[in-house]
Amino acid sequence: MRCLSLALILLSLGSTAEERPLRFAVSESWAMPMIHIEHGQATGGILYDLQQRLAEKVGRRAEMLVRPRLRIQQMLVRGEIDVRCYVNPAWLNESHHQYIWSVPFMVQRDLLVGRDKQQLQISQMQGETIGTVLGFTYPELAPLFASGHLRRDDARTQELVLDKLKARRYDYAISNELTLQWFNRQQPAGHNLQPQLEISSDIVACIVRDEPDVPTMRVLRALVQMRQADEFETILSRYR
Repeated sequence: MRCLSLALILLSLGSTAEERPLRFAVSESWAMPMIHIEHGQATGGILYDLQQRLAEKVGRRAEMLVRPRLRIQQMLVRGEIDVRCYVNPAWLNESHHQYIWSVPFMVQRDLLVGRDKQQLQISQMQGETIGTVLGFTYPELAPLFASGHLRRDDARTQELVLDKLKARRYDYAISNELTLQWFNRQQPAGHNLQPQLEISSDIVACIVRDEPDVPTMRVLRALVQMRQADEFETILSRYR
């Protein structure tokens, strides 16, 4: 009887260990509608809803680790993140071979934004300062920043980049389309920031750590099921 009791206890402990939360990376530089961060905690937004739903589908609790973007890169290398969503291979500095890519779930469009609507070409912008997010990579513009044709002015979050543009700290900034639309919803009539031209259009997906303590294949299958059931579109529609 004592051996049976011990076996049950060990089984219970093993089950508890298997059901630990899934650790999701949340970059503190994201803004609504992608994520809402309050007192250092993720509390809402597109990625919050997506990650909560994904954890629910595999029977886990979602633990959302809000960290600076560069710190997240280091945690990925050390295997301290289980799932990172909203990422494209071109945005990563390392291959992260211990992670598997999921199906893509949406497209991010990066736009050059100004205060007034204009017809611009990048070639006309010699020496202009562009509002950018600290730690973000912009592959299409990287050679122009490196050569000095354009200059970066980094802010900690995407929302701060747009705030500085509105405050005339510079004349142009880069923003993803969804964040720009959300930002403009908060502005008085006639004071919207204006998209000038599309800089890039990238599919985004999740990467999932491929280790025994992570239900890797279940997570990847859940993402496929969510796409087939149009769950991604349902989540996006809440914030449009």
